[in-house]
Amino acid sequence: MSITGATPAEGMDHVEQPVDQSAERRVTAPWAVRRPPRSDAELRERPARGVVPGWAVLLLMLAVALAAALVQARASGLPGWVPGAQALRDSGPTLAPRTAVVLQGLCGLVVVVGLFGLMANPVGTARVLSRWGGYRGTVRRSGLVWVNPLLKRRPIDVRIRHWRSEAIATTDREGSPITAELMLVWQVKDTARARFAVDDHGRHLAASAEAVFCRVASTLPCDSFVTPGPSLRDGQWLGGELTRLLGAEMAPVGIAVYSVQAVCLDYRADFAAGMRRRRLAELDAGTREVIVGDAVETAALTLRQFERDQGMALDAEFRALLTRDLVTAFLAVPTTPNPAAADADRTAVELPAALSAAPQTEPQTEPPVPGSATAVPPEGAGGLPLLRRADVPLSATAVSAAADLP
Repeated sequence: MSITGATPAEGMDHVEQPVDQSAERRVTAPWAVRRPPRSDAELRERPARGVVPGWAVLLLMLAVALAAALVQARASGLPGWVPGAQALRDSGPTLAPRTAVVLQGLCGLVVVVGLFGLMANPVGTARVLSRWGGYRGTVRRSGLVWVNPLLKRRPIDVRIRHWRSEAIATTDREGSPITAELMLVWQVKDTARARFAVDDHGRHLAASAEAVFCRVASTLPCDSFVTPGPSLRDGQWLGGELTRLLGAEMAPVGIAVYSVQAVCLDYRADFAAGMRRRRLAELDAGTREVIVGDAVETAALTLRQFERDQGMALDAEFRALLTRDLVTAFLAVPTTPNPAAADADRTAVELPAALSAAPQTEPQTEPPVPGSATAVPPEGAGGLPLLRRADVPLSATAVSAAADLP
């Protein structure tokens, strides 16, 4: 039975459409969002052909120069003042002038090609050869070498180099503005890709380093104040992550990244003061927690030692009471001596000598104010006055102890 004009909810159970989980993974996967670029698979460094040591070319040029001199002598072209010129003319048949010119032209061409093909390649520098826009190989051999003079030779530094970036401004995962400088250690490994894959591999490295740092900084907070956890302050993790990501970015360009370290990592100048206060508050809270934990542990050890010495076990209520009292005593702030009170004590000690020298007069007594300190003379002549609070009764032991003082 079919129901016309009814919605699926009215006529039949709603059938959920299948979800393409693979498509969802392709969208949400981080490697689908950011993928390192790919380079031409055929563009790889290879040794250049026809590279000859320079000393061999120099010997060849010397031999050609001697041959040109011999041809000139056979053609009776050497002047008479040249030593051995007459002997060379008489030693063999004379060459025709046209033949001598052709042979001397060939010798001169060989010398010119040899001179223009020589180049001095310093240590740590490679030469990328190209002709008509095509890659013809790389010369890594140092010293004096000879290559085809028709090839264009571009030097490229292949030594291990370091580079320190300028201050990079970005934000962490919590949105706090931070700045940092990066220290990179890198080297050109594939000269063909470094020369032809990008316009300038140095500027490409700087831009990629800044982009990688901004991407990593957005994944973690600069400091974990609220809850302990990973943060950008972990220099070992941050350096390893930056090295891994930047190495993957620069591999298609033929650059090997050995180390990337963030230096001078801090908040922005107008934001640093507030975060510094927050950091100090966190350190203070952590210190308090450690102190309280040590006090509780010390109190527990003290009670266990007491039970062991006395050979008795304390009940739970009495143990809790003693623990509370011990922790309170351990955490009590020690009082510092008051200089004013010390001066008052010295005045009280020197008071009898001053009273003996002064005439004895009947002091006018006034009712003491509750809470104030009052000098009360002890029984017997020559005793020291005692300082006591007006609302606190004075014990007989304290009076007798003060009377025994000399």
